[in-house]
Amino acid sequence: MAQRKELTPDQLKALHEGLAIPAHPLALDENRKFDERRQRALTRYYIASGAGGVAVGVHSTQFEIRDKDVNLLEPVLRLAAEEVDRAKLDRPFLKIAGICGPTEQAIAEAELAVSLGYDMGLLSMGGLQDWTEEQILERTRAIAELIPVFGFYLQPSVGGRIFSFRFWEQFANIPGVAAIKMAPFNRYQTIDVVRAVCYSDRRDEIALYTGNDDNIVTDLLTSYRFQVDGQTVEKKIVGGLLGHWAVWTKNAVELLEEIKQVRDNEQLSADWLTRNIEVTEANAAFFDPAHHFAGCIPGIHEVLRRQGLLEGRWCLNPEEELSPGQMEEIDRVYRDYPHLNDDEFVKRHLNEWLAQ
Repeated sequence: MAQRKELTPDQLKALHEGLAIPAHPLALDENRKFDERRQRALTRYYIASGAGGVAVGVHSTQFEIRDKDVNLLEPVLRLAAEEVDRAKLDRPFLKIAGICGPTEQAIAEAELAVSLGYDMGLLSMGGLQDWTEEQILERTRAIAELIPVFGFYLQPSVGGRIFSFRFWEQFANIPGVAAIKMAPFNRYQTIDVVRAVCYSDRRDEIALYTGNDDNIVTDLLTSYRFQVDGQTVEKKIVGGLLGHWAVWTKNAVELLEEIKQVRDNEQLSADWLTRNIEVTEANAAFFDPAHHFAGCIPGIHEVLRRQGLLEGRWCLNPEEELSPGQMEEIDRVYRDYPHLNDDEFVKRHLNEWLAQ
């Protein structure tokens, strides 16, 4: 088996210091066909916003890209990789590929990602409900031999499942696991992962990232402390890999940088708790928890459509549309929290990003 391509020292340092990583949407035209021009524009937007990477082929990119009659996984991954390489950035930037399915499929997707120059694989545990925890750990070990793994705790309401503390402890001990995104939308389960990593011998080798859209700011400000064999061990959630950060990305990058400046301060202002609620409110409008997240992808698309980055809200599944009242909620958060959007930034650069 081919040897795993490791992250460079610069990439590792950046990953552990904390990056804002948007989950990359899929640009379609009115016939629901791949819109390559606008797909490139999105990648250029994320790079120009100062994001530290992009996650492509993940939930926000629509899992249907893997369907045989759609067959877009390779083109979508390739396009993003081309744009990142073309940008010739003088800072670390992580190309992260979503990896799904049973072991055979996951290995094929990991090999595709490696062949296209991806740095990490975000390994989804979705759709494996009848697998034992040990089988899922075996699958993880197989992928970690091919590409550095970004683990992913996905909330049950969108296809994830609950894992035990012991599972995460063993998961953290797998060589090649470099980061874990926690998105159970649940405090108990988030703490489970952080504590499990603290109990692992590899605790310093794993960067923790939030995917908890309902608690982004607080996740990033919190220091977790546990007693491990009589020693106090501390770990922070350093960055975010989020569908929420696929929109208003420049402001999300600035928010993370501001948090990095203050998070070691013992005298944190209570204003941060208010800001957490503002971000969560905006997320509720985009991600549609009121309807069990049914409108989350169209919600992201609607914001990008308003900014001119996308032409419409179209998804591969014609049934996927905004939920009742969701448009009004997006209007409201635009009105109530104007400081959260980056519309002016997008407006200034849109034509250059859309240029062929």
